[in-house]
Parts: sequence; C-alpha cells; structure tokens
Amino acid sequence: MDSLGPVRARVLLAPLAFLLVLALPATAPAAVENPCEGPEARALLCPNLRIAKPSELYVQRAGSQVRLRATSDVQSRGTGPMELRGRRDGPRSMKTNQRIYRKDGGHITVPSEAKLRFTYVGTYFGGSYWKVHQLATFELLRVKPDGQIGGVVRTSPKLNYCLRDLTRTQPSDVSPPGRVYPGCNQNPNRDRVKLGTSVGWSDIYPAAYHQQWIDVAGLRGCFVYRMTVDPGEHLFESNENDNTSQRLVRLPYRGGSGC
Repeated sequence: MDSLGPVRARVLLAPLAFLLVLALPATAPAAVENPCEGPEARALLCPNLRIAKPSELYVQRAGSQVRLRATSDVQSRGTGPMELRGRRDGPRSMKTNQRIYRKDGGHITVPSEAKLRFTYVGTYFGGSYWKVHQLATFELLRVKPDGQIGGVVRTSPKLNYCLRDLTRTQPSDVSPPGRVYPGCNQNPNRDRVKLGTSVGWSDIYPAAYHQQWIDVAGLRGCFVYRMTVDPGEHLFESNENDNTSQRLVRLPYRGGSGC
C-alpha cells in the first residue's frame, strides 16, 4: 500500500483548488436600494423626472436620411431637485453620486449608476459639454393593423443630455424662482462637476438641436414616436413609472398628430 498516496492527493488538490478559486467570477457589488422608495423616503425631498410628449415635429432631409426632428422636454416634478456630482474616472468620463436633500435641511449621498461623458455637439451649439450618458432615448415603434404597438424599428443617435435649469415650466412654492443649476460645464480638464434640475424646471432641447431626430427614410404607415427619460433607471426617483411619453405619427410625415 502506498502510504504517500493521501499526501500526493493533497499536494495535487491544493493548486487545483487555488485555480478554481481564481476561476470564480468576482462578487458583484450589492445594488444600492432606492432611498426614495423605502421608509426613509418620508424624510427626503425626492426628485421625479418626467418627459413631455414629442413636440414641434418636422422633417429634414440630409443625404439619404429623412430626419423626423422633435423637441424634448425633461421635466423635474418631484419634491426635491435631481442633482448629480461627477468625479472623473477616465479621459472623457465621470462616475456619479446622487445627492438627495432631506426635509430637515441636510442631505444624503448615494452612489449612482449614471455616467457623465464629455460630449461634442458641434461648433454651432457650443462645442463640448459634460452630459449625462443615456439620460433619454427616442424610439419609433410600428403600430399594427389591430392597434397594438409592435417593436422598436428606429432609434435616435442622441443619448447624452445635460441636467440644467433652462425654463421654469411649473412654478410653485417649492420651485426656486431663479436658476440653481446653470448650463453644463465645458471644461475638459475638470475632475469634478455638478449637474441638476430644480423642482418645477425643465431642460428643453429644440427640434433643431444636435441629433434631435430619428431617421424615418423608407417607412410608411402608423408609428409611435416615444421618448423615455432615464431608460436604464440609473437615477433614484420617487416614481419610476412616469418616465415615458409618446405620440402617434403617420409616415411619410405631413404634419399634425395621429394616424
């Protein structure tokens, strides 16, 4: 009988076990719970973003593309502002924390999955800005003959938006009369930036702005033009069920709404 057998087995199994440990996937960090949906929410001034229906639609031809342009209106309708604090984590990117204010005058800070990107929007519109990546999406969905909405057939190239106080669209006692969050920062060398939208204010992008379009070339029939704010639910809000708006459009587009 080989008395060294158990020893050899242990010697062979030790490096094998080590390799198995290395092969295991790293444990993912625990997801941060939304403080605006738990018991803590009663003490917080939680933000809530909405987006208005696509408006001011018109068609622009650009080479082979037929661009259906539309104005977007990201609205802050919560009890507190949507505020992000960015910290550089790459040459043109920042990770963010979200600051949520308390009713007693303090605040909490929670890590957010939202990212900031230094985004070029063309010389005509001012060059480059720190913007929230994937803050909104524009989609075109086909409406079936029975009236049911089908899948997405086209999307807009625009993904990155500022958060700012542009227009006070819903004045109230809790809406600051003046801008708290001005235009987005344009300094590519900044290590930290702050973006936000106050209660009752909107960040509006006109239909003529950079990438405010969906290419509808070759499409005919009835479609839904849908806009969604925070489609990945990376921001903490008091209501995640009111982030989408839409309108019916008939293509080729001749103006008006409906099919």
